[in-house]
Order: sequence, then C-alpha cells, then structure tokens
Amino acid sequence: MAAGSGPESARSDAERYRERRPSRDGIGRVYMGREIARVMGYQGAAWLERPTRRMEERTDLLIRALPLEEGDVVADIGAGTGYFSLPIARRVPRGRVLAVDLQAEMLSIVVRRADEAGLTNIEPVRATETDPGLAPSSVDLALFVDVYHEISHPYEVMRAVAEALEPDGVVVLVEYRAEDPSVPIKPLHKMTQRQAKKEMRAVGLEWLQTIDVLPQQHLMLFGKAPED
Repeated sequence: MAAGSGPESARSDAERYRERRPSRDGIGRVYMGREIARVMGYQGAAWLERPTRRMEERTDLLIRALPLEEGDVVADIGAGTGYFSLPIARRVPRGRVLAVDLQAEMLSIVVRRADEAGLTNIEPVRATETDPGLAPSSVDLALFVDVYHEISHPYEVMRAVAEALEPDGVVVLVEYRAEDPSVPIKPLHKMTQRQAKKEMRAVGLEWLQTIDVLPQQHLMLFGKAPED
C-alpha cells in the first residue's frame, strides 16, 4: 500500500477526527479511539534536560539501538532542546540531522547548543501542526521520542513523514508503554503497541520490529509497506 492510500486517505478531516470535551491532559480531539495529549511547551525545556533522564529512560541505549549509517539523514521530529539531535549528529558525521519542531523557541535552543558543541550537521526545521516540512524521499530515519501522542494532526503529519522517507527508510516511535500500569506516566502520554501499529498502517507504514531495551518505553520501528 502506498503512503496515504486506502480508505483512511479518502476520509475528510471531520470524519477522521472526533471532537469532545477535553480531558485534563488532552486536547479533546480523538483519533482512531485515542484522545490526543497536550503538547509540552518550551517552558518545559528544563525537564527534557533533567540530569536523571539518562538513567530513567536509558537514552544511551535508545541512541545506540538506532539503525544508523554515517551518511544518513535523520529527522528528529519534536526535537525540543536537541537532547537527541546532538548525539545523533555525532553518529552521522557525513550525514545531517533535521531538528524539526513547532516552536521557534525550541529550535533556537537547538541551534545554540549545536554551535556550542561545534556541530555543523544539524539543521533546524520549523514545522506546522499538519506538515513536518520534509522534502519527499529525503530522510533515512524519522525519530519520534515521546512526541507522537501529542501531534494534533497525526494522520497528516505521518502521511508527510511516510512520503519523506527513502524507500528503505525507517520511522522510529518511542512511547511509554500503556500496557504496563507500573509505568508512572499519565495515560494520554502512553501508547500501546497495538494502537501505534493501527495508526501507522493508516498511512502505509508497516511494523518491522520492536527493540526491547528500554525500561519504560516501546522502541518501535516501521517502514513503508509494499505498494499494491
């Protein structure tokens, strides 16, 4: 199935999303049975850089597990402060990292941190709620770390991401495990593998594997489904 083809692509915005009264942590928009969570603003930048994050989430294992080559182009979508953009840039010295974010304030932080680190292969990309701003067939790996569940227009964004992938490109979704009640994260900020697979299928992405190396999160890989 080609990206964006099939019954889901023919639906209107009103049919695709259902609006309801927002819950405490949600925006009131429901997609495929899931209420979309609120976006964390740039005011929460310090939380992204908290000293305990590495051990809580084992972000070192996450970065090590990414299937990267030195010349790859990586889109770090919802890049925030560049927490992942900077170490990934070191893993792709002959490639590029596209630090994608809705918030100009976050992108300013990424640019400043990249300059301080002497990294010249990080490019800021200002996204919109429906468009990540990526050229077709330009990305080897698109990374979403604790971001996808907050995207207000997931169908439109993921369809654009699928089109931006190279033929053998990979989407990596990292989400807190909703199947595990012991994971101390608000429900709307967690996701089951079943839900993630369903939503990726809607834009022509098929599940490739889940790498079970993280203490609290799924690390799920998806690729383009074969065209009919």
